[in-house]
Amino acid sequence: MIHEAEVAQYREHGFLVVPDLLDGAELAALHAVIAELLAGAADVDTHTDVYDLEPGHTRQAPRVRRIKAPHKLHAVFDRVIRKPQVIAVLQALLGPDIRLHGSKLNMKSPRYGSPVEWHQDWAFYPHTNDDLLAVGVLLDDVTEENGPLLVVPGTHKGPVWNHHGEDGRFCGAIDPAEITAEIRRAVPLKGKAGSMSFHHVRLLHGSALNTSERPRKLLLYEVAAADAWPLLGVASLEEFNRRMLAGKPTIQPRLAPVPVRMPLPPAAHQGSIYENQTGATRTYFRKAAA
Repeated sequence: MIHEAEVAQYREHGFLVVPDLLDGAELAALHAVIAELLAGAADVDTHTDVYDLEPGHTRQAPRVRRIKAPHKLHAVFDRVIRKPQVIAVLQALLGPDIRLHGSKLNMKSPRYGSPVEWHQDWAFYPHTNDDLLAVGVLLDDVTEENGPLLVVPGTHKGPVWNHHGEDGRFCGAIDPAEITAEIRRAVPLKGKAGSMSFHHVRLLHGSALNTSERPRKLLLYEVAAADAWPLLGVASLEEFNRRMLAGKPTIQPRLAPVPVRMPLPPAAHQGSIYENQTGATRTYFRKAAA
């Protein structure tokens, strides 16, 4: 599904966008299931194991910014990441043996979809090596106006920035004063619905408030090489191995000399990156009024 030049681009810049990995029927099926899930938010008042809610959410006017672990909620989400064309791209970038680390569905609704502050995914889940990436499935057309993912080319080869707040606890966000030069180099990952982005686990990225009249739903999967083991441990080897997407599991982690900062002490506000980042004292992106 991708050529050597595209693999080289990923290696050099840390990201890649591949168009047309989902067709219209697959997108329609996803949107139908998402509509059903969103309707269920009218029955909750606060964050749950399924919903992460926007500020200002009420049962009368539900506002959802994330659906957690969608691949566990409906088979339609599991099918996306196991589609042969997607597996082919992942194996070209990570090797033959690959494992699903997790998934989430981030939604930026028109006019108030929450921003995500600058961060590196690596700060949240460091492994024994950094052959990990995030797949971003564009469920809507994404332009510069509706809160695209912003990435900084080449930062996957650099440092792991401090993601801790002034209280010394992990907060999942970088002080923007430390990365002013990098922010100036950021580029948006745009594309038509059905496209997918692939970005390295150490790549610096964030996304702004959606101020447009159009939604921006982004289905995200984290995928790892099978020999990348989480430094925070494996609770169940059986469950860990069930997440294999292709190839064979291993009990021999590959150790690589990569920079690591542990996400400890844990964030004061648990549940999602949005909650973690409420512990940051300095932020970059404007937020909507609650």
